[in-house]
Amino acid sequence: MTIEVFTAHRNLLVGVAYRVLGSAADAEDVVQEAWLRWAEVDAASVADPKAYLVRVTTNLAIDRLRRVRARREAYVGPWLPEPVVTAPDSGESAERADSVELALLVVLETLSPLERAVFVLREAFGFSHAEIAEILGRGEPAVRQLARRARDHVRERRPRFDVDRRERRRITERFTAACAEGDIEGLTALLAADVRMVGDGGGKVRAPLRELAGAVRVARFLVAIASTEGRRRFLASIGASSGMEMDLEIAEVNGGPAIVARLDGRPVTVISLVITDGLVDTVYLIANPDKMSRFGVRDASGSA
Repeated sequence: MTIEVFTAHRNLLVGVAYRVLGSAADAEDVVQEAWLRWAEVDAASVADPKAYLVRVTTNLAIDRLRRVRARREAYVGPWLPEPVVTAPDSGESAERADSVELALLVVLETLSPLERAVFVLREAFGFSHAEIAEILGRGEPAVRQLARRARDHVRERRPRFDVDRRERRRITERFTAACAEGDIEGLTALLAADVRMVGDGGGKVRAPLRELAGAVRVARFLVAIASTEGRRRFLASIGASSGMEMDLEIAEVNGGPAIVARLDGRPVTVISLVITDGLVDTVYLIANPDKMSRFGVRDASGSA
């Protein structure tokens, strides 16, 4: 029964850990550690296994976040959350999909570990203030204050998504086509005048080490990296053969459509767009190979 109980709650635990940490790899490590602790207790003596497992997982995630923050501060270039597939079969419920948006996870990086945990438990998973207080071992008034501070902080900084899912996908498709065709004018027309592009290569592949700003500058960069010469330089940066094929596809990533670039079937880059008032106002480009493992490798037939 110990394994069955844990398995029944595993998706919830991974969901909590991922949102607190912004890293699927770290979340998996935390959940594995939670399993080791669960395996050591007498399950029959635990009145509420779900509450117990969420408490253990949340506190492990907070501890790990405090440790990894120092590493992220020394990261080469901007650090962005690790993207994850959120297709219907990924175990991520539709009503929680918006709580894994990359744009939101970027904002959550600016919260303290405790504020982030409270926000995740309250806003994404609907735990009451009293339940969160029990999970964190803190008084309910303190938890309410943390929740209010985190919610206000996120509200001020979270991008405003005002287009429906179909419109986001349509704009993402047009964005992809313009990049692939080298259409700077068409691409610029899709971008807000003050568009930002944040790239995460982790110092391992070619990506901007600083944020790019402005429609013309961002469009030129994107067209350049999609060009034959841009692809050649990217392939050289990862030690790949210039004869390898690069394909672009649109996939469901972190609750919305995103562009996944594959090199002979292997994922190498994810591009996620924030769209406001019908225009792209932020481009997140993630190319660190350590963050591509969640997308699988496709063979020549297109199957994973």
